[in-house]
Amino acid sequence: MLSIGKSQINLLEKLCNAMSVSGDEGEVRRIVLEEVKPHADEVKVDALGSVLVRKNASTTLSKGKKPVRVLLDAHMDEVGFMIVADDGEGFFQFETVGSIDPRHLVGKQVIVGKDYSVGVIGAKPIHMTTSEERSHVIEVDAMRIDLGPEGKAKPGDRATFATKFKIAGPSIMSKSIDDRIGVAILIELLKNAPKNIELCLSFSVQEEIGLRGAKVAGYYFNPDLAIAVDSTPSRDLPDFDGKENYTYNTKLGFGPAIYMANSSTIDNPRLVHFLEETAVKSKIPYQFRQPGGGGTNAGAIQQSRTGVPVVSVSVPHRYTHSPISVSRVDDWENTLNLLHAALKNMSPELIKR
Repeated sequence: MLSIGKSQINLLEKLCNAMSVSGDEGEVRRIVLEEVKPHADEVKVDALGSVLVRKNASTTLSKGKKPVRVLLDAHMDEVGFMIVADDGEGFFQFETVGSIDPRHLVGKQVIVGKDYSVGVIGAKPIHMTTSEERSHVIEVDAMRIDLGPEGKAKPGDRATFATKFKIAGPSIMSKSIDDRIGVAILIELLKNAPKNIELCLSFSVQEEIGLRGAKVAGYYFNPDLAIAVDSTPSRDLPDFDGKENYTYNTKLGFGPAIYMANSSTIDNPRLVHFLEETAVKSKIPYQFRQPGGGGTNAGAIQQSRTGVPVVSVSVPHRYTHSPISVSRVDDWENTLNLLHAALKNMSPELIKR
């Protein structure tokens, strides 16, 4: 069994603290390239900026059989902001990049641009608002990023939350756990690549704004099957009246979340059952992600070329697309081990079921 230790946590910290808002993923890409090059047979950066990695099989199969070509995808981008206009005196208009709830924004510290200029998202203070104004969520176009009178930024600069990664007991607390935890899992799987399969990895761009990078990766690799490795919302807080919450999508501490259906995909039943069987045999805790909103890059990969069987597996986290999310180290480790065990047991017979 693989384990999460100090080196894996240090890598995830580096990935989460990096700023790589959709369309400008260079900072995470540089980390990924540094990690994967010593372990891969092929590494390339495609025209959109995704990192595409191949590790060839080293086990000889019987005559006429080819190793299964498996694509695993994790997206490098995160939600954030784009500067769109300079109002002068250090105030900048911005737009959100990806789905962000405006209720999270006022008063939050952000970092802007390649120099990580520190700013704050400002709006009219509560003392100066009317009761009618307080009854509505403040719109993004009424907010500004305040960098101070000497602050510099230009239209097109990205910005994101200034939250720093931390470990608190069994929990990981950070921005951009979605999907830097998936990126970290793929890197670890490459370093411990099974010999029986052709392992293809896509560290993709622009997932948060339309599953764009994964579509290109799916076409390039033309895999026999694919697994999207992501981070999924956990709606496991107590119900408001103190009763048990029956409406969760996933729960922290219950292991990797295997998808059955979401807004972009109906997951391939044979792959869903294969992952379930693998978890049971390997004594790895798991859960089924309850169908609902949200999707993964599996939705783009499945439509590549003549079609690809896909399934998604995610690490649960709370407070999606907010300044700070919360995950569990055990869920991360169990997701890594479920995927590793599944890859080791893949054979040509699986795709013929």
